[in-house]
Amino acid sequence: MPSFRALPPSLVRQASKSRTAGQPNPPIPDARRIHVPVSQAMVDCGVYCEGQRLPGKYTHAAALAKVHELEADGRKAFVWIGLHEPDEHQMQTVADVFGLHQLAVEDAVHAHQRPKLERYDKMLFLVLKTVTYVEHDSIAKVREIVETGEIMIFVGSDYVVTVRHGEHGGLAGVRKRLEASPANLQLGPYSVMHAIADHVVDTYLDVTDLIKTDIDAMEEEIFSPLTATNIESIYLLKREVVELRRAVGPLATDLQRIGADHDDLINVEIRRYMRDVHDHTIKASERIASYDELLSSLVQAALGKVAMQQNVDMRKISAWVAIAAVPTAMAGIYGMNFDHMPELHWTFGYPAVLMVMISVCLLLYRNFRRNNWL
Repeated sequence: MPSFRALPPSLVRQASKSRTAGQPNPPIPDARRIHVPVSQAMVDCGVYCEGQRLPGKYTHAAALAKVHELEADGRKAFVWIGLHEPDEHQMQTVADVFGLHQLAVEDAVHAHQRPKLERYDKMLFLVLKTVTYVEHDSIAKVREIVETGEIMIFVGSDYVVTVRHGEHGGLAGVRKRLEASPANLQLGPYSVMHAIADHVVDTYLDVTDLIKTDIDAMEEEIFSPLTATNIESIYLLKREVVELRRAVGPLATDLQRIGADHDDLINVEIRRYMRDVHDHTIKASERIASYDELLSSLVQAALGKVAMQQNVDMRKISAWVAIAAVPTAMAGIYGMNFDHMPELHWTFGYPAVLMVMISVCLLLYRNFRRNNWL
């Protein structure tokens, strides 16, 4: 959505004076036309020539102009601009300079896209889901274990535009590592796409390792006989694994298409690197699928444990009810106040009845304990 700014106080006072004097209101600028500049959403913008970053700070337009100037001299160069959650105006301003396709621009602004790779003429548009693990002491005390975000990558012959959504998944480290490796940067803008994809997929493997620790702890808890089972925690883990599956699963198919469908844009060396990223994606996807199956089994095991515990509880309740039924029945009989009842007027009748009650209750208790009902 566009960002608005409040009108200056001087214009507000001027309009108020005009209304007081009965004069027509002076024209007031439309607040909807006051937009936040691209620089507010820009994280970094660098010009790279033959594997080295050129010194200086550039706007997105000046950076592209510098690249064209270097290309006119026969030097290979490209610009990499990074944006964080730009609004429609900011994104459209960048799109007008780099010639980005409108459909991809809309996806970059509104986010919540599935992982995908699309081609628009000579440009590739790659959507990656970023994930991060939320540290916690106990699963029972958290509401979320995995947080997701998005990175959209526009790659052309002389530019890379990255759009990030979410508070995690920053690319400063990726940029720093690339700038320390001129040989990779010399491969052009698609080397940036590979570095970002490799970084994101590596986080998938890291997060799946941490999720495995939670699943192991949950498995140990379920199969421990003296611990209570919290089924809600299992469902929380399963929900997070499903979220991971949605983030990772669709990416493997699209990465596989890079070598076959876009060999005219991506050189052989980058395609080799992307195959490695594809292998890591498949590995992460297989891990997530195995976790999903394991959690389904744990749900069934937890339900069986709960059902068994309920059976044990019902046996205990039934045993105590049977023991309590004996004195209740005898007290009910002798409480009917008939004149002619056995031992009613006997001196030791009362203690005798109590002894019978206690004896029968102890006998039942012994039998129930012997049969593991109590």
